[in-house]
Amino acid sequence: MYFLNKFLYFPPVSEATVDGLLAVGGDLSVKRLVLAYSQGIFPWYDPEEPILWWAPPKRMVVHPQTYKVSKSMRNILNRKQFTVTRNTAFDQVIRHCQKTPRRGQTGTWISQDIIKAYTKLYELGLVVSYEVWQEGQLVGGLYGVDLGHVFCGESMFSTVPNASKVAFITLIQDLKEKNYHLLDCQVHNDHLEKLGAFEISRDAFMQILHKVDLTQLDRD
Repeated sequence: MYFLNKFLYFPPVSEATVDGLLAVGGDLSVKRLVLAYSQGIFPWYDPEEPILWWAPPKRMVVHPQTYKVSKSMRNILNRKQFTVTRNTAFDQVIRHCQKTPRRGQTGTWISQDIIKAYTKLYELGLVVSYEVWQEGQLVGGLYGVDLGHVFCGESMFSTVPNASKVAFITLIQDLKEKNYHLLDCQVHNDHLEKLGAFEISRDAFMQILHKVDLTQLDRD
């Protein structure tokens, strides 16, 4: 495990621990976050901990080009009971994600520092949010880091049934239209698996990630 200092550097992801912890410390500056995501690394830690950087041995992903929407969700989408927008309420989305209880978690990893850091990425066009509305109320959404041909989903929320699923499927449909290689869901959970995500090896993920033109990310 590597301890970061002021220099912008991450060790190779192959040096991560068995559970995927790669490095500790550093900061959440735009340049460090861009470097991390471009190398298949993301921050995930409790607010009372130092910043922890992860590159797990397996990655939960969706291939947009082959994704199949379930019959039940197709019916929900066809009813048009929800309206989906993009990048119209990022601050509300991330704060809803912060407050949403998670099974097996007593708190949230989305601290005020995380909100501040990802807001900067959003202002630079590197983070995208999807908002789901019902009768004028925000009832679901998600946000993630857009690498260009790979989209890294960070978190999603829902206050009514199926709203986050609608955001998730709409994102995948957009990625398919834009010929993205992958939706990165980071780590396994049962909800993502039910939505159709599956695990691939870190090596397979890195091979896909390295196809992306990472020079387009440095906009600071």
